[in-house]
Amino acid sequence: MKLTTLILSCALLAASSLACSPAAEDERAQEEWVWELPEGVPEPNVPADNPMTPQKVELGRHLFYDARLSENGTQSCSSCHDQKRAFTDELALALGSTGQVHFRSSMSLTNVAYNSTFGWAGPATPSLELQAPIPMFGEEPIELGLSTLSELELVERFEADPAYIELFARAYPDQKDPITLENLIHALTSFERALISFDSPFDRHMFKNDATALSDSQKRGLSLFFSERLECFHCHGGFNLSDSISHDGLVFEQQAFHNTGLYNIDREGGYPQADRGLYELTGKPEDMGRFKAPSLRNIAVTAPYFHDGSAATLDDVLDHYERGGRAIVSGPYAGDGAQNPYKSELVQGFLLSESEREDLKAFFESLTDEGFLTDPRFAAP
Repeated sequence: MKLTTLILSCALLAASSLACSPAAEDERAQEEWVWELPEGVPEPNVPADNPMTPQKVELGRHLFYDARLSENGTQSCSSCHDQKRAFTDELALALGSTGQVHFRSSMSLTNVAYNSTFGWAGPATPSLELQAPIPMFGEEPIELGLSTLSELELVERFEADPAYIELFARAYPDQKDPITLENLIHALTSFERALISFDSPFDRHMFKNDATALSDSQKRGLSLFFSERLECFHCHGGFNLSDSISHDGLVFEQQAFHNTGLYNIDREGGYPQADRGLYELTGKPEDMGRFKAPSLRNIAVTAPYFHDGSAATLDDVLDHYERGGRAIVSGPYAGDGAQNPYKSELVQGFLLSESEREDLKAFFESLTDEGFLTDPRFAAP
């Protein structure tokens, strides 16, 4: 499914009615971004100071895969966000460019344009433009490690490359010196907004009324998922299968965070000291262990699961929710998450037959958009 329509126009020569020469046409070409979405799916919000253009998206694609965006040249954005894994990695905990192991797993970038907040528990980052500098310049943990470079030193890495000189000039044709940190960040975030996925079997069933898109097992799993008995859809509902969304025309941007009973290490709701979720920002006891419910799109290819990668498989995830919280019987994190006093009231547990479990997993498989995972427009240049 195409993301853009390129609308090419050429100004007529002032003194002639002849068509433009190829060189002049290239100089004057104006390309307009058009979202191509299923009927009923709203357009994402786009900041007024960073409008989408195909040229910025293409520049952002090159930057996303460029290891020059890490201080030591060992990692790019794609190192933690692999297309074939729906822009996640296979690690339980992310690994930075210096080898530092992080305390959270890498989140998927599927439909990241619709997020109302970014990160697992980051209400202070309501836009991609605010989020992007965190992995670039953050020092705890170190991700790309760029804090050791000055802005000039970073910019010089790309000013020395003729290909980037051309890419930046095309993306920012009205600027004399377009290779700047702000433009770099705007291009990166434009590419991330372009990572739209709405062509899974689930989408064809829901938005295109394709009666053959889902198997009988997947249809049964869909019914289970959206049932009050299992409660899954309350946190993973809507067109993006998440309750933390933002889009064009939405006045109130939801910022939903949930404690799902992963831990209860002190029998008082405690989570591991390394990461206590929203509590780290607010200090409020009721925010202990609260994290964002991510989109479930392409969930079958994004293992391991949860904020700390502590569930290796979808069966492990189902075990957790079926029990109503995880029991850890030994070790430093021992405790019964089902008894966590701050656990969401939606995580009450349920009973699944073996066939129901298989139907649910089949439904999760139907959320995989194979075209998105292989689309050359999102791949390394």
